[in-house]
Amino acid sequence: MTAAVTHMARLLRWGRTLARHGALMGIERDVLVPAKVRRLARLARFGARVPAAPNYALAFEKLGPAAIKLGQALATRPDLVGAEAAADLARLQDNLPPLPFAQIRAAIEAGLGKPIEQVFASIDPVAVGAASIAQVHRAVTTEGRHVAIKVLRPGVEEVMASAIETYEWAAAHAEAQGGELKRLRPRQVIATFRQWTMRELDLRREAASASELADGMKAEPGFFVPDIDWSRTSRRVMTLDWIDGIRIGDREALIAAGHDPKQLAATLVRGFLRQAIIDGFFHADLHQGNLFVLPDGRIATIDFGIMGRVNRQARLWLAEILHGLVTGNYRRVAEIHFDAQYVPGHHNIDEFTTALRAVGEPIRGLALKDISIGHMLDGLFAITRDFEMPTQPHLLLLQKTMVMVEGVALTLDPDINMWDTSGPFVKEWLRTELGPEVMLADGLRAGVKSLLRLPDLLRRIDNAFPAPGAAPPPAPLPEIRIIGQGDGRWFRTLATALIGAIAGAAIVSGATSLHWLG
Repeated sequence: MTAAVTHMARLLRWGRTLARHGALMGIERDVLVPAKVRRLARLARFGARVPAAPNYALAFEKLGPAAIKLGQALATRPDLVGAEAAADLARLQDNLPPLPFAQIRAAIEAGLGKPIEQVFASIDPVAVGAASIAQVHRAVTTEGRHVAIKVLRPGVEEVMASAIETYEWAAAHAEAQGGELKRLRPRQVIATFRQWTMRELDLRREAASASELADGMKAEPGFFVPDIDWSRTSRRVMTLDWIDGIRIGDREALIAAGHDPKQLAATLVRGFLRQAIIDGFFHADLHQGNLFVLPDGRIATIDFGIMGRVNRQARLWLAEILHGLVTGNYRRVAEIHFDAQYVPGHHNIDEFTTALRAVGEPIRGLALKDISIGHMLDGLFAITRDFEMPTQPHLLLLQKTMVMVEGVALTLDPDINMWDTSGPFVKEWLRTELGPEVMLADGLRAGVKSLLRLPDLLRRIDNAFPAPGAAPPPAPLPEIRIIGQGDGRWFRTLATALIGAIAGAAIVSGATSLHWLG
């Protein structure tokens, strides 16, 4: 396990980089952030030339691959980093200079366990895309099939693992401060981020995700998922069909090719709703770079490293929430929040209903271009704070993807109304899922499962509460407080002192010792 001093040294180096780009100013000014954290943020920028306007995206790019991925995740969490920071982080481009083809060739041969000439007739040495985790090359198989080859960058697993370990350490200490930081559950946020990242580092899982998504989207003819070449896929190499299409963000090219942007926007929204609400398995990285329009008008998607799942009960709640907002049934939306325990039970449901109405009514019936996202977010964040709503990590990917889909749909059709587009789809699914036949079948199935569990339940009760034996009951033991358990203030005090000492030493040493901080 990495030593605490190593974590603090990394955090100091990262903090100094963030401070030089003004990325810690929001922390310094937020009165909800613990005073100790604000002091550390001020200490990190001591002596630095800070820009007038923070450049969050550039700061995270300077920190490396893991920070780029983390920044992209935080871009969907304005409640955690603030609306201004989230908007700037959305500019993060996961683009890096490609590695020399000689290294990629060696990685392909090592990943597939055979010489490259045995599996590919030709490979374009110029990468068509290079990101922090992998890069992609166009190729032709020995059978003449045009494919794309995705290859992990050598050594990327070690880089990501060490950074995430420090993120976890920092999140644990931040959450221990209590208050607003505890409500935002940073440890769970980082745990979810680890799951996303580890999944991206195994290309077999990405290939399996693409295959599963393709099966689910057969019912949506407007969507296309490329086939996986399993014989040329391994943990570090993935091969799939090449996509020839127009990037969905190039509206002028789409129109010139005869496509209807309004229809494409509706197809995109419907496709996402089918994935998220009906199947509960969705592509969680639907930005413009991963979506193409084929000559026949279908929307093709690539890059299946980040996928999300939502269980049936959560999907029912989400669909009812969406339908309630569309129809203005704020009382039902409030009831679902309490049933799902998204809102602590000691709050008043009528007050929560009124708070939802205050956010929902001003935007109902408006096109996206007429909605003030800033005002809407302010209202939503005020609700989460006022009603002490904890962060729901299992919904982070869904929230992130909804924002992405909304943004892409807006570029295609500035007049699109998300409520009108999604309303009929959600209503029909709710009718089929909550109809009397389905409810009766669910009740019977649950009853049978409960009956089948009774014998095992009785055995476990008997094991947990055995009959009295011959031995006398044990003597009561005194309660002894273990150092470091229960009250961790001594450790946090020491950690703060160490951070201050390291920072002080770095600052005093001046420019000659700051080169390692970049």
